[in-house]
Amino acid sequence: MKNNSNKITLTYVLILMFVAVLGHQFFLDYLKTSPEKSSIFFYVRDFIFILISGFILKFILYRNDEKNKSVFEKLQVTNNEILESNERYDIVAKATSDTIWDWKIEDDSFIWNKGIQGVFGYKKEDVGMTSKWWFERIHPEDSLKMSVKLYSFLEQKTEKWQDEYRFQCADGSYKYVFDRGFLVKDKDGKPIRMIGAIQDVTKQKEEEQRLRLLETVITQTKDAVMITNIDTSTEVIPNIIFVNSAFTDMTGYNSEEVIGKSPVMFFGPKSDILEFDKLKTAIQEYKECYVETISYKKSGEEFWVNFSMIPVTNKDGEHSHWISIQRDVTEEKNKEKEREQLIRELTQNNKDLKQFSYITSHNLRAPLSNLTGLLNLVEDMPIEDPELKEIIAGFTKSTHLLNETINDLVKVVIIKDNPSIQKEKVLIKEIFENVFNQLSFLIGLHKPILKIDLEEVTILNINKSYLESIFLNLLTNAIKYRSENKQLRVSISSKIVDDHLVLTFKDNGIGIDLVRNKDKIFGLYQRFHNHPDSKGLGLYLVKSQVEAMGGTINVASTVGKGTTFTITFKNN
Repeated sequence: MKNNSNKITLTYVLILMFVAVLGHQFFLDYLKTSPEKSSIFFYVRDFIFILISGFILKFILYRNDEKNKSVFEKLQVTNNEILESNERYDIVAKATSDTIWDWKIEDDSFIWNKGIQGVFGYKKEDVGMTSKWWFERIHPEDSLKMSVKLYSFLEQKTEKWQDEYRFQCADGSYKYVFDRGFLVKDKDGKPIRMIGAIQDVTKQKEEEQRLRLLETVITQTKDAVMITNIDTSTEVIPNIIFVNSAFTDMTGYNSEEVIGKSPVMFFGPKSDILEFDKLKTAIQEYKECYVETISYKKSGEEFWVNFSMIPVTNKDGEHSHWISIQRDVTEEKNKEKEREQLIRELTQNNKDLKQFSYITSHNLRAPLSNLTGLLNLVEDMPIEDPELKEIIAGFTKSTHLLNETINDLVKVVIIKDNPSIQKEKVLIKEIFENVFNQLSFLIGLHKPILKIDLEEVTILNINKSYLESIFLNLLTNAIKYRSENKQLRVSISSKIVDDHLVLTFKDNGIGIDLVRNKDKIFGLYQRFHNHPDSKGLGLYLVKSQVEAMGGTINVASTVGKGTTFTITFKNN
């Protein structure tokens, strides 16, 4: 700056000197005076004037330079402050993850900082420069509410503006944001500019919603909830800091009566001391614990309570609280006692019934054998009276049915009394051939059309006598309950499905009304037809034998069309 002022001063002096010389020469030529007389005087005077003017200019320029220097220094300080301020602004914006925006209201121009890219994922070229771009990305459900509050602030009806709303990200998702704005006004108080900061509060909002949901669950649940601290310096079980309304309903104590006290107050003379010790140990070791014991209500009434004590940790992984979920299980306990009593009574009744069955079958067998022997003797005697012959024939038939009934009862008792039966490998065809030979008289008498499709398969882990009894009962039933209006057709088949053997018995007999009798079909002493030989034991015995061998049996039937039994055994 100093060199510039010296140059200006020197140039100024030289120009004045040049002008002075030209001026003197002009005056000499014009006035025609002698140069010797006037030149020295004029030159001296002019040079003195020029020098004084130069010094004055030099002083003016010097003062101007000083002033400029001061202004420059101030500008430099201001620029440095602006740079430092901008640096602080960028650092703060990064540290707070805020998105700063600047809205010039008059020309509706918008400026965003880099937060709009870093927080919401927008590329620089995708960011709009007007308020329209901003408003279009506010969630439709929040837009109206936010706009009303913002324009109320712009019209200076409210002192400050801040709002929570959802702002759309570049990928189409929304984030919860907290936005605050400040107005800049002109000298007339008219808003000309607004500067704001958007903060991403999505995690806080989600956490608030989660905590609100948890609070709702705790306060509304029907289970009693108790929260304690972890301080065991005064009590072995820490003091209570919260109970919900369900706890009050269960114990009769309101929150003011229990907060600050230990749950030890709920234990009493009949409480299980072992469960109490288990609870103390778990609390000392900060382990989850489940306890069931007798507790006491405010009224002194005893009740069974099932509760858990679960340790809760804070964000640093340190134990901060215990939470206990409690349930009154008195009714369940009473039902459990009743159930145990019923089981004991049923067990005893089953023993009594088995004993009765054994005694009955044993006591009946001897006189029945004698009666059978006497009837055999009578058959050899000549009887001329037809009525007496008919009576003896009926008596013989009844005796035969009674003998079959006792034999079936004995089989049922044996099955129920011996759940583990002898099992072996059995060839299906061999079993059917035995049954066919036993029923050859009935088959020859009624001449059914038999369709046999039994594969050459050996079934494992089956009881041979049980399977033979099943075949015998089902085939006998098919013949016994045939239709009188059509020839009997019986289809017996077997097939392997995966690792299961499926046996099917199908007939076109009189059928069973499953709508009325579905739940009774395999019941004891259930009769579905008025057949004179029906005892109501056959299907019950079949089902018992099938299940004793680990199989299942299903029935499908239509009245007048026939019945199909499907038996499934696992073949391994």
